[in-house]
Amino acid sequence: MRDILNDLEGSFLSDPDPVRRAQIQMRQPLPKRFYKAVAVAPVDGGFAVHLDGRPVRTPGKGPMALRTEAAARLIAEEFEAQEAEINPVRMPVTRLVNTVIDGVALDPDAVAEDVLRYASTDLLCYRADSPARLVELQAQAWDPILDWARNRLGARLYLAEGVMHVEQPREAIAALGVHLRLDPDPLRLGCLHVMTTLTGSALLALAVDAGEIDAETAWTLAHVDEDWTISQWGEDAEAAVARANRLRDMRAADALLRAARG
Repeated sequence: MRDILNDLEGSFLSDPDPVRRAQIQMRQPLPKRFYKAVAVAPVDGGFAVHLDGRPVRTPGKGPMALRTEAAARLIAEEFEAQEAEINPVRMPVTRLVNTVIDGVALDPDAVAEDVLRYASTDLLCYRADSPARLVELQAQAWDPILDWARNRLGARLYLAEGVMHVEQPREAIAALGVHLRLDPDPLRLGCLHVMTTLTGSALLALAVDAGEIDAETAWTLAHVDEDWTISQWGEDAEAAVARANRLRDMRAADALLRAARG
């Protein structure tokens, strides 16, 4: 299923790592902007983006139609923001919608299962055994989300120290699955999958989806370990670029998730 969820836009997006993607793209000429006018137009079942009056299609040649005008406008804004050349890397909402239409919609159950696989090894369940300050920071940041999952979703997950694997209760994963499938909309599942893979935590993605926390908070919680390391040793420049690119994709998934709800 992760093959389906890979970028579906050819050689410009041929690697899942954002830095590697950018490096690949830099070696190839970007396509020229071929359109002047960008507009959102109503179509059967929703709204489409038109370039000079012609509807945008996905790489799989499917119609790019969104249920809400707000979602379509996010894509229109990305096309409008392109200058002399079209840079797909800077169009995260468009890439995600392409992936949903050409991939997730073909097998939404498999995408949901992939999110649940992340839940079985969720970031929030794996704790450091030292130093004491990091242990404290993890507990302060992650325990409230685990409490929410237990009290609101009925999913009681076990904790582990270090890299030692802990088998999560089937009942807990099943409870998360019930919540995940309450709304099987492929666009929602695609957005949640992106948030899950970017943070390493299905619980954080589900908490954002439920309105328990916002995406910026989820991002901060997902980087407790990394931020502690940076505070001790400083930040690597290349790692900072990669993190900024991932944050851009996180914000895009959150914006699309909210816009799709109208």
